[in-house]
Amino acid sequence: MNLEENINTLKNGGVILYPTDTIWGIGCDATNDQACQKIMEIKGRSSEKSFIVLVDSVQMLEKYVPDFHSICYDLIDTTVRPLTIIYPSAKLLAPSVLAADGSVGIRVTTDPICKQLIRGLKKPIISTSANISGEKSPTQFNTISEHIKSAVDSIVMERLSESMEQPSQIIQIGLDGSVKIIRK
Repeated sequence: MNLEENINTLKNGGVILYPTDTIWGIGCDATNDQACQKIMEIKGRSSEKSFIVLVDSVQMLEKYVPDFHSICYDLIDTTVRPLTIIYPSAKLLAPSVLAADGSVGIRVTTDPICKQLIRGLKKPIISTSANISGEKSPTQFNTISEHIKSAVDSIVMERLSESMEQPSQIIQIGLDGSVKIIRK
């Protein structure tokens, strides 16, 4: 099964190309700094940009975000679109995942493929667009550059013809529970 191959790639510190709940993404074990560095190299991305992390449940989120306001539960429970929340701090994640101020964007995914990958790895995964930094995000598998396809260690061979164009909403939460909309 192709998902098992991709889970093994993640477990072994590799980088995968996979469909997410928003667009095609490049991912790795979010706790493995060397794998995160490899994604930066593939994308030609500055180390100053942080990554979005996917978790499979609120329980997993609680393991990696030490302090978050109770409003986050309401936001996660009531969202109708994929929602990335930027938390002020995190723990147990690779240093390169965090922004310079220690914050991190995390999304509780509802996508079945993403959930299977995360559950198989038993850790959060990185979700960054499958493009060279600064280029347009691909909306279909066949629009992903050959550079990206050849640079990853494994590709999830599902939903190859599906068009994906829905970026997540992004909200930043302050320690006091203040909410700032970053992307609607």
